[in-house]
Amino acid sequence: MQDLIKSMKALSDETRLRILNVLLERECCVCEVMQALDISQSRASRNLGILQDAGFSKARRDGAWMLYSMDWETANRYAISLARLLKDSLVSNEILAQDKERLKHAKRIGPGCRQASSL
Repeated sequence: MQDLIKSMKALSDETRLRILNVLLERECCVCEVMQALDISQSRASRNLGILQDAGFSKARRDGAWMLYSMDWETANRYAISLARLLKDSLVSNEILAQDKERLKHAKRIGPGCRQASSL
């Protein structure tokens, strides 16, 4: 039951829904999430951590980069079911479509990704 509660709480925030939406598209570093959603580094990092803690995403290090992606292999069953449901039901949302469009042009800035917040 605690896994379900944690998953539902993670999805109760617009920023986390938007981040989940871009992670459903592809693996991203923090600065790419920042650019796609037009948010600060601290906000992106904090919400990526909450999604990871709830079992929706995973992180891996690639040199200087910490890359985040959906965790389809080891996530709890609630997170997987909810992510699949969201993937199908969020397709017609205008804000999420704009995030995906900005994601197409997002670039990895550098360690810390702080420069991206001015884009």
